[in-house]
Amino acid sequence: MPELSRATVEDALSRWTEPSLGTDLVSAGAVQAVEITEAGVRIHLKLGFPVDRYRAELQANVRDAVTAATGAESVTVEVDWAVSARQVQAALKPLESVRNIVAVASAKGGVGKSTSAANLALALSDEGARVGLLDADIYGPSQPRMMGVAGRRPESPDGKTLTPLDNYGVQVMSIGFLIEEDSPMVWRGPMVTQALTQLLNESRWEALDYLVIDLPPGTGDIQLTLSQKVPVAGAVVITTPQDIATLDARKGVKMFEKVNVPVLGILENMSIHCCSQCGHEEHIFGAGGGQRLAEQEGVELLGSLPLDISIREQADRGQPTVVADPHSAAAERYRQAARRTAALLSLQDPAGASRFPNIVVDDN
Repeated sequence: MPELSRATVEDALSRWTEPSLGTDLVSAGAVQAVEITEAGVRIHLKLGFPVDRYRAELQANVRDAVTAATGAESVTVEVDWAVSARQVQAALKPLESVRNIVAVASAKGGVGKSTSAANLALALSDEGARVGLLDADIYGPSQPRMMGVAGRRPESPDGKTLTPLDNYGVQVMSIGFLIEEDSPMVWRGPMVTQALTQLLNESRWEALDYLVIDLPPGTGDIQLTLSQKVPVAGAVVITTPQDIATLDARKGVKMFEKVNVPVLGILENMSIHCCSQCGHEEHIFGAGGGQRLAEQEGVELLGSLPLDISIREQADRGQPTVVADPHSAAAERYRQAARRTAALLSLQDPAGASRFPNIVVDDN
């Protein structure tokens, strides 16, 4: 074994890839301190994404990696985290009370976008972050029912702004709170986009680390307004594995690229069906579509979710999977996808960073 030193410890850390970041902790700038004492090694990590639930697993993995590489008899790992605002579109800046806005989109309906948005928001909250969820689907708002707050009305303490409803530790705002559940929104595009900006800017969000925006399907007025007026730090595109869905999802990826919003990754929904009676697994909508799309577009695959009747039933009764069945395999998949999303966002340039490269003039 090599002699125990800070260099050998950092070398061990550089050889272990943290799953959420997709890179090692040294390259990610997460190693704050390494102390070598008579008692052993003490490592202090600070991450840019929430890890309250994940902390113990991360500590164990880091401890095992360093012990195996250095032979240290005692390795203590301390893990802190803090979320900071990341870069948004040019000419825009993050909202005062919201550090990061993450758009959840799909260019095609029926792929489970709203269910995924709700579970991602809940998973981020489960890791310790302060999270909000904005239902931007003006024509078909579904978050009030999914988040268990249907039928409730937000308060307006000053007659000008609205206080988001809170459930499961997530602040929720939707046009669905202001209309009857079965009332259609017969509005033209300008009215819809105005409603979105009002819901965003006139809601009293309280010190959010992340605001997850559940976008309607398509690449129309709402999406254009989002890119022009809303400071979005990153986007998640939802798809199912079949070719027709990935074809539309590709349009969603390219839409965000055109408006300079980083696509943090693809989340594949309904990837495999497991029969509740016999346990037979079948790729009803095809296999590997999300992975192929991610590879072709040069983005990450954030995760794959099963086609599971319980996910639908839980959302319908206002208790999404992450809170209804937190120890299930599906809930863990949502948490892994949420951590991956937040970790990749933490690697983006910080808010206010220069968009231009450093220019060096060399006389030679």
